[in-house]
Amino acid sequence: WPLTERIPMKKLHIVTIAALAALSSAGVYAHGDESHPMKKPAFDASKVEERAFGREGDPKKVTRTIKVDMRDTMRFTPDLVTIKRGETVKFVAVNSGAVMHEMVLGTVDELKEHAEMMRKFPNMEHADANMAHVKPGAKGDIVWQFTKAGEYQFACLMPAHFEAGMVGKVVVK
Repeated sequence: WPLTERIPMKKLHIVTIAALAALSSAGVYAHGDESHPMKKPAFDASKVEERAFGREGDPKKVTRTIKVDMRDTMRFTPDLVTIKRGETVKFVAVNSGAVMHEMVLGTVDELKEHAEMMRKFPNMEHADANMAHVKPGAKGDIVWQFTKAGEYQFACLMPAHFEAGMVGKVVVK
């Protein structure tokens, strides 16, 4: 660039600092944040998409509620649930621990991929129908319709929790 068109160094520093501040403040609404957790949007049947392990369920069509306890021992209780194909289930994820936990439904490959993303970007924002982020002492819900028979998983994908074995299985018959 000609000298007259260059950005003065002082302005460049100010712009850089402002950009970094904006990026770091975005973490306020990030995954797992205690004060501003992401909220799932209300159920809208027109926006439901089919996934390999089913789809978001209509809360008015829940046929069964299953409480799943999450503990700092990095375990779910129960860690195995059996569902009938077509059934709409409400999972109530209860965090009995002292740290943030989550319950995420998915295929083995999807959960592994998501866990890898969480390791790389621990503050990434997301709030999908197949997950509940739960603060210590709190509860979160997932309403899911299992439309396909098979074996799927649920896991806590907070960094190091998945690797420590915080995984459960859903068998759909």
